[in-house]
Amino acid sequence: MSRIISGAAGGVRLASVPGDNTRPTTDRVKESLFSKLESYNIIRGARVLDAFGGSGALGCEALSRGATSVTLLDTYPKAVAVIRKNVAAVEKAMGRTGSGSSSATGSVARVQQSQALTYVKSASGPWDLVFVDPPYAMPNEQVTELLEVLTPKLAEGAVVVVERSSRDAEPVWGEGLYCFSTRQHGETVLYYVEPDEVEEQTGDESSDEPGNESGEDAEELAA
Repeated sequence: MSRIISGAAGGVRLASVPGDNTRPTTDRVKESLFSKLESYNIIRGARVLDAFGGSGALGCEALSRGATSVTLLDTYPKAVAVIRKNVAAVEKAMGRTGSGSSSATGSVARVQQSQALTYVKSASGPWDLVFVDPPYAMPNEQVTELLEVLTPKLAEGAVVVVERSSRDAEPVWGEGLYCFSTRQHGETVLYYVEPDEVEEQTGDESSDEPGNESGEDAEELAA
């Protein structure tokens, strides 16, 4: 069973989706992921999309850490039910009011049974932080198609985190996106992606800020 690592709902246990239709992100990978995002100061106040919710662990963690709004999607009915349960547990720990927002942070969570591509096509955004954690069986071509639709709906300075298997090739990011950092954790690879204009604004490839890939990242990928 996973848990909320930090924030207003830190320590809350999260239910898992029964069966093998989902592939949950491990707590170790989640902790590394959110530590990196915290270093960018991007979570608090963010508008978040968790495009392949699973148990909702990533979206719930962002909610606990102060995201303004979190939208969690999944197509699997059992997963949607678990997401709703986990969101309710997190909101209770945060002191949720009857209005649908947390009295502690003013944050709002929405859960919807929908395919990610269908939802993003119809939604207006913008999003500051997006988690793209599809089943490893999903072809990279479908990941690229989703990212192409998503790109114009990203806020300035947004970060997209794409989780894939280390046995798969790196996705094609397409026009308008730039992968500024890559981290490997066993069989899991996390790609940190941003709108391309941020790379042009920084123009410095020596730091581990959005727009740059550090030597540490390269070493981890080679490990």
